[in-house]
Amino acid sequence: MITCAFENGAKARLRHVVVHAIVENEGKLLLVKRSPDISEGGKWSLPSGYLDRDETAAQGALRELKEETGWDGKVRSLFLIKTNPHRPHEDRQNISFHFLITPTQQTGEKDAESTEVAWVPIGELTKLDELAFDHGEAVGWYLRYRSREFPLPILM
Repeated sequence: MITCAFENGAKARLRHVVVHAIVENEGKLLLVKRSPDISEGGKWSLPSGYLDRDETAAQGALRELKEETGWDGKVRSLFLIKTNPHRPHEDRQNISFHFLITPTQQTGEKDAESTEVAWVPIGELTKLDELAFDHGEAVGWYLRYRSREFPLPILM
């Protein structure tokens, strides 16, 4: 939660906005292993992070992809919007925007938030409930979408 002060001096606790990149290439999903010194450290996750003040959600997803993996990409579609304040494995009350992103090229290295970056074959994914936060739920929806497309975005 973010505590904000308004012009009239009132304060309110507001929710963070986070962005996630769902990146597939040749039947493999791009995942990052979170550094042990950050939330959910040691777990695999989608490339993701907080939205910066002066960027769109799509720009934020591409920035986080680049920072955490070194990959550039192109947004294909908004995939999922989660606004439910009572999400499993998520106690920070985030609102999240998940984007389907096509990788274009690797132009950099991962940052310190990731200890590993891996293209994981879809058939070899870990148990979805072992992914950080509630990323497994998003990956589950993506796997259903991948097998039979349906209208996007998903609203939760």
